[in-house]
Amino acid sequence: MGIADDAVEIRAQGWRTLAALHGLIEAALERELSSAHQLSVVEFTVLDALSRQDGWHMRMSQLARAAALSGSAATRLVNRLEDRGLLTRIICADDRRGIYTELTADGRRLLDRARPTHDRTLEAAMADAGERPELRSLVDALHRLPAPA
Repeated sequence: MGIADDAVEIRAQGWRTLAALHGLIEAALERELSSAHQLSVVEFTVLDALSRQDGWHMRMSQLARAAALSGSAATRLVNRLEDRGLLTRIICADDRRGIYTELTADGRRLLDRARPTHDRTLEAAMADAGERPELRSLVDALHRLPAPA
């Protein structure tokens, strides 16, 4: 193998490690959020993203990016969450084609109940991953990241 091949393999190994860590964490979150709060990880992500808007709302395209969804998948998810009364859609007054989403009071209450489950599960999954030799260096690197400002 040449130097260029080694670099490709190192990046590929890094990607596989990242994917393994993501899979482990997502499976744990999915299990706990679903059983305790009837929420999927992506539903939690959407409610969380909306909650961080400080009383404001998000365009559907922003919400899709925040949840790493396609536009059509975001629309289907918003439909489900709206049917459950967890969020609402608002037509933009300036541009009738623009649609915003906003957390409802019920959505905020559910998120407030689910957040401790999410945080506890994330912490436990990271601790578990840190005990696995193949994931330890990535977990250690994540713990060294600076706290958000």
